[in-house]
Amino acid sequence: MKVSQRAQAVPPSATIAVTNRAKEMKAQGLDVLGFAAGEPDFDTPDFIKEAAIDALEKGQTKYTPAAGTPELRKAIAEKLKNENGLDYKFNQIVVNLGAKHSVFMSMQAVLDPGDEVLLPTPYWVTYPETIKLAQAKAVILETSAETGYKITPAQLKAAITDKTALLVLNSPNNPGGFCYSPDELKALAKVLEGTKVMVISDEIYERLVYGDNTFLSFAAISEDAYNRTLTINGLSKSFSMTGWRLGYTAGPVDVIKAMSQMQDHMTQNPVSFTQPAAIAALKDTTGAVEKMRVEFEKRGVFMAEKLNAIDGVQCAAPQGAFYCFPDVSAHYGRTIGGVTLTNSMDFAAALLEQALVAVVPGDPFGSPKNIRLSFACSMQQIEKGIARIHEWLK
Repeated sequence: MKVSQRAQAVPPSATIAVTNRAKEMKAQGLDVLGFAAGEPDFDTPDFIKEAAIDALEKGQTKYTPAAGTPELRKAIAEKLKNENGLDYKFNQIVVNLGAKHSVFMSMQAVLDPGDEVLLPTPYWVTYPETIKLAQAKAVILETSAETGYKITPAQLKAAITDKTALLVLNSPNNPGGFCYSPDELKALAKVLEGTKVMVISDEIYERLVYGDNTFLSFAAISEDAYNRTLTINGLSKSFSMTGWRLGYTAGPVDVIKAMSQMQDHMTQNPVSFTQPAAIAALKDTTGAVEKMRVEFEKRGVFMAEKLNAIDGVQCAAPQGAFYCFPDVSAHYGRTIGGVTLTNSMDFAAALLEQALVAVVPGDPFGSPKNIRLSFACSMQQIEKGIARIHEWLK
């Protein structure tokens, strides 16, 4: 049967591929330690599950508006105003089936064939593919450890052309674990003034920020930034609701209306009985998110320290999200267990097969010197896994 060129051009997710291989090996009885999945190891808080159960018992199992219920969109608007200083009306918000779906729908709504999208490295593996599916062109903005893996205002200004339609920002960042400071974001916003460049600000990890770092929504910087930005967020990471598939996009009315109309034809609506649960999450007063954030911060500091104790591994302490992103390129060219490590793909594959440790290679993130390790797992697993990496490299 014929498969479209569009579908053939999209590779499988690198993170999912590693996770699936690790699961296969575990099923064979091997003691694989997984650091690949970007998924909290905590269960969804009980009060959120109870809200979904209550909705089911009340018969909230029918279609809802394609953009989500007005009650949920109003709760999101209230959250954005109180926590982010953003004044959105409920008709400026569409609820999607996870923030990944939000990214896809946003790009479908604003990009035309031939448009250029500025994509800083390191980037989440899904961004290039959603750009490709929108028939646009990704223009990669290279970063390095020396710049904290962040783009500079001068770099942004030099990259803008007549074809530039969109800039994708993700802070706190997956896979890098870094955050743009408020001053850094303001400097980037200044460059965009007077241009036609829109911004997708993926803020899915906004509640997971560590140390002295401060989160700022890009749209909150100025009226100009507000008018050009699509703010994307969701409940998967902060509330440990990955399987619930609830994300949302806030932005200009015309774009949100277009996204809602497309969603009406694609998925109809977000799952009905999960929407009251999302309202409960957004109005949380239990401190559940903060408890998880504190634990993630401890793990991140611990993992970075352990990684930096390994010769030839350099790892900045994570500022947000739940990832460490060490540079392991000092080991490229070595042969371990009969395998020559020429890049991060070789490194990750050999590490999994020989030391039974699953990490994600940096190449699919646009950072070939690095690997990504998630610390959304126990301290015991972190200690045991990093010890295995240490012994393997020795």
